[in-house]
Amino acid sequence: MKFGLVHRIMTDALAALGVLALVASGQFDATVSGVILVGLLLALIVREPWQRMPALRHLDTVALLGITAVQIARLAASASLLDILVEFAAALQIIRLATRRGAAHDQQIIVLSLLHLIAGTVLGGGLGYGLCFVGVLIVAPGALVLSHLRREVEGNYRQGARDRTGLPVDVPRILRSRRVVGKTFLAVTCLLSVPIFLFTAALFVVFPRVGLSLLLLNRQSTGRMIGFSGRVDLGEVGLLRSDPAVAMRITVPNLPDPPPLRLAMHLRGTALDVYDGRAWSQSSNARKLAEPTSRLIPTEPRDPAPRPRPFAMHVELQPIDPPVLFFPPTTEAIELAGGGQLGSGVNAYRGPEGELRYFPADERGLTYDIHLDPLGKPAFRTLAPGDVRRYLTLPPDLSPEVAALARTWTEGITDELGMARAIETRLRKDYRYDLASPSGKAKRPLEDFLFESKRGHCEYYSTAMAILLRTVGVPTRNVTGFVGGTYNRFGQFYVVRQGDAHSWVEAFLPGSGWATFDPTPPSDAAPRTETAGALAVVRDFLEASSRRWDRHVVGYDLRQQIGLWSTVSQRWSSSGLSTSSASRSPLLVGGAGVGLVVLAGVLWWKRRRRGPPPAQEPGAARSPSAMVATELFEELEQAMASRGVHRTAGTPPLRHAEALVSAEHPLAPEYLALVRLYLEARFGGREVTVSLRRDFEDRVKALRTKDLGAAA
Repeated sequence: MKFGLVHRIMTDALAALGVLALVASGQFDATVSGVILVGLLLALIVREPWQRMPALRHLDTVALLGITAVQIARLAASASLLDILVEFAAALQIIRLATRRGAAHDQQIIVLSLLHLIAGTVLGGGLGYGLCFVGVLIVAPGALVLSHLRREVEGNYRQGARDRTGLPVDVPRILRSRRVVGKTFLAVTCLLSVPIFLFTAALFVVFPRVGLSLLLLNRQSTGRMIGFSGRVDLGEVGLLRSDPAVAMRITVPNLPDPPPLRLAMHLRGTALDVYDGRAWSQSSNARKLAEPTSRLIPTEPRDPAPRPRPFAMHVELQPIDPPVLFFPPTTEAIELAGGGQLGSGVNAYRGPEGELRYFPADERGLTYDIHLDPLGKPAFRTLAPGDVRRYLTLPPDLSPEVAALARTWTEGITDELGMARAIETRLRKDYRYDLASPSGKAKRPLEDFLFESKRGHCEYYSTAMAILLRTVGVPTRNVTGFVGGTYNRFGQFYVVRQGDAHSWVEAFLPGSGWATFDPTPPSDAAPRTETAGALAVVRDFLEASSRRWDRHVVGYDLRQQIGLWSTVSQRWSSSGLSTSSASRSPLLVGGAGVGLVVLAGVLWWKRRRRGPPPAQEPGAARSPSAMVATELFEELEQAMASRGVHRTAGTPPLRHAEALVSAEHPLAPEYLALVRLYLEARFGGREVTVSLRRDFEDRVKALRTKDLGAAA
């Protein structure tokens, strides 16, 4: 393998892994990530001859000044300082890859890639980053060694260094050489990653990861998930069912065997009480701290507080904006991870319409347990008399046809539950689910959905049911959240995706409370993630691996560290090693010492049994005889120089000797004979014995004193 090619490949791989670690952090949006990846690809395919073209000599300076100007302009436009710095670091690597010339630039690339890896640790640290980290561990030792070798070669060339024969260092020849780097070299350098990984893992276990929160203060929040935010606009709703990003993972105990592949849970996030004819919103934004000293946070303030009981669901919520807690409609209480708010470092706040928000301690999301009501009662059971009117308010320009339609559908029904079931059934039966409903462009989207297009997505269905029930005197509100999740066969949990965002209705039923109704056809409201096929298996495996990485690596903290050491201590004590190790330690030390002595003896014996070294090729590692031959040749060159015969740096020794013979120089025959002896020992594998060395030295001394006149 060519030295220069292997060095370039390993340096490119290290640079690519560093940039990918930044992209995998999720710090960039889709556009910026795409630009960075395209730029990286273009920089990697730039050929080395192109980089040496005179026209591109100052390309790196021009590109750097341009990127700097763009980032300064973005900073002036109030862009995130952290985003600007990380983007600039990625751009700097791309510029250096495209314009590198020599080992100094390659070392800059290596340093930048390691800095990118550190930045990826702070920004994300997900499974994608973990794969990049492992790749860097494998590639970095070889890239560092090869970069050092190339820098030494180029440094010697610039200093005018010559080899033992007087020839100048030939950098292109060394880079093209296939003997500098072999399979053994690559294997050994890559295996250096094993002790590095073990040392890094030991440091990680002993010293938990500490996030740089100061740098993250200006970090932008994650994008809003359409379908559960604090406002729902029927005219501006995108595709709800096409985003596969994971929103949360839910573990449900005591599942049947086999567990259902899809589970509808109606995970409530927030509710909206005001509809103005086009959009839903909340009439109040007041929030207050929820039970700051309580272990359990009830979904609705009650007296007495709910009793602790085994959790019904364990939720691992990803970072989300707004930071809302999601729970099923029969939830009695929520328990934050760490045994309460003080233990977890997270505070929960009560918002309007039964909403629970949290103030996150970091950007890793939140973990909590859900406790369901044992009798299946709704989470919210009260409605103050003064609030009834608010949940019956209709848009001022609502068409009378809407109320007439509600009366037609509920004709002959007098109870609130019956009215709700009747309207829910008619909407499911008579209307069609459509993500691209044309009703959003209408002046009155609700009326257009009910009487014209008769097709729409979940928010049209929930809006229609809520308003229809209000016209017949049933208090309602529009609820947004997630409909449910898809089972992961490797992790034994349900994955709720952003594409599972959903909207439904809560209607107040006297004597029961706020009951949940979903007028969207069940087949269209259920999670749509594929559960069969090779792609589904690979997806489940990656998501289960990502969960383990997030839980045991990204989420590794002081609590997990203490638990780990406690587990190790218990197993050590139970194994009995702690009591017997003292008595066995002298034996173990003695055995180790004997083993080392035996190993040293075997290695020495094998070394003594080796025969003479094989014939040596130019460029290979030199044997002791070759080194002695080089010293003897230097003495020969000095002796010839003292007689006025000098060999130029570019002339090989044998050619120089033959030229002297052709010129009939008096010392040429003896000089040619000595040069041939040198070449046989230096490159032919001939052993330089003591007698041969003494004879060579005597003949060199004779050359110094030989009478040229007599020789002629």
